[in-house]
Amino acid sequence: MTAAIPTRAAPSGSEQDAPEEPAPIAGFEQRNRHFDRLVATPGLKWMGQNTNHMPAHPAVLAAMHASIAAGEYQIYAPPSGLEALRAGIVADLGLPGAVAHVTDGAVSALYHIVRTLLSPGDELVTTDPTWKWPVNFATEAGATVRQIPIYGAEHGYRLSPARLAEAIGPQTRLVYLVDPNNPLGTAATAEEIEGFVDVLRARGIYLIHDCTYRDFAFDHHLAARLYPERTITTYSFSKWLGLAGLRVGAMVGDPGLIARLAAAPPNNLGSSLIAQRAAVAGLAIKAEWFPAVLAANRENQRRIIAAAESLPGLSVPIPRSNGNFLVFETAEDAPSPEAICAALARRNILIRQGAYHTPAFGHRFVKISTSVPAAWADALIEALPAALDEARKAPAGGKLF
Repeated sequence: MTAAIPTRAAPSGSEQDAPEEPAPIAGFEQRNRHFDRLVATPGLKWMGQNTNHMPAHPAVLAAMHASIAAGEYQIYAPPSGLEALRAGIVADLGLPGAVAHVTDGAVSALYHIVRTLLSPGDELVTTDPTWKWPVNFATEAGATVRQIPIYGAEHGYRLSPARLAEAIGPQTRLVYLVDPNNPLGTAATAEEIEGFVDVLRARGIYLIHDCTYRDFAFDHHLAARLYPERTITTYSFSKWLGLAGLRVGAMVGDPGLIARLAAAPPNNLGSSLIAQRAAVAGLAIKAEWFPAVLAANRENQRRIIAAAESLPGLSVPIPRSNGNFLVFETAEDAPSPEAICAALARRNILIRQGAYHTPAFGHRFVKISTSVPAAWADALIEALPAALDEARKAPAGGKLF
């Protein structure tokens, strides 16, 4: 039996001539318009998305120019990527015997892995906070998601093998570990990785080891070296090489597992050849170029931490960040993360509110990206005191994404 839809009575008098209320804008439209405004903002300092804004190496620029001049934008790429790039990614990770499938950024790999391996009724286990998009992908696939809280000194801002084992249930099919953690900057130790692998191997559970930030870590350990048969390592060129806008990454794993994932990928006509040429060139100059990027990132962090800790209401719970970002924890009497973000946005500085990553803990922190020119770090340091004062007096305003 269907329910009747009530009809609306005809308006009388002046109500008949009143304009109708505009329909609410769909969430995805709001989000897109928000970022459209950002990319159109001259001089915006992008310090909220963990992107790398250091000057590119001339060889990377030359590779893109040469690809454009050759008209490579007119042709499709090899479906799993240029052979030179595939081999270079595997060599960079140090995973002999593994194979790489190039994707439209690491997020495309994450989407495809989650949607291929999970079915309705399956469960994905991850941390809270984490990078939220694999959670969304799993939910859309009809899977359930279990998040293990790791925020707070009581957890050391990290996941332990024992807590992972407690969270695993009979329907758990996939674990997602972003390591170093985004947004926290903690990285798993060798002992923790070994413990995670023991838990997962005993139950035959797949692991996505999202290693987007591994190049910024003080020390990093690949689960695939211990558990190659069911670990998929995701690889990004957005952060270490600064190619976020070109969308190039990869998923790396056992040949049989990657063959399954490569059977029907979203980018079955291959990823951008211009982006792949830039990535190949980047791998060739990585040893020469990236150490200076890393040093600048850590120097920015040192100066920003000193500035934040001198201000009432802010603290830095993880000063030794293994990522190109920092978390500022806000005290109970401090302005809200959203108000701080809004006050800095009015100064052309984009940072990110914690709620982007976690509804449960997002009210406790903001995140600052640090792989940026020193002048951007200077601008943030100079703006922080006045922005905090303003944030105490003014609400956040519009919706943040």
